[in-house]
Amino acid sequence: MKKSNIKTLIGRTDIVDFPKLELFNIDIKVDTGANTSSFHCHSIQEENNILKCQFLDPKHEKYHEKYFTFPNFTQKIIKSSNGITENRYLIKTEILIFNEIHFIELSLTERGSMKYPVLLGRKFLSKKFMVDTAKKNLSYKNIVIKN
Repeated sequence: MKKSNIKTLIGRTDIVDFPKLELFNIDIKVDTGANTSSFHCHSIQEENNILKCQFLDPKHEKYHEKYFTFPNFTQKIIKSSNGITENRYLIKTEILIFNEIHFIELSLTERGSMKYPVLLGRKFLSKKFMVDTAKKNLSYKNIVIKN
């Protein structure tokens, strides 16, 4: 069966879940200027080929103090919008958006001073979504409650 080429309309911001990270109702910003999606983390440590980190930070209302470990990760040099290059860790996890689970690769970085802890970049958006910057929270508004 051939997959549909129809793309879902997404706005400039939304609210999503990361079930495997036990993070729900997380504000995200769509960033078509970014290639890679990123997530705000702190206490990022690599030890014995295992990556360990905490998502968000204690000031964030959704912070839960849990450490997560990732035996499978990579590293990549990423240039941020301000032109600064940074060697970042990349992990793969799941995102729940528009009532569907998708796999997503996330770079882990310090975004504590930013309004949105998560940026969705082109790599995740392409072939799935079409962006309308005049819209907001389209996925969140369409949540289907399952009994």
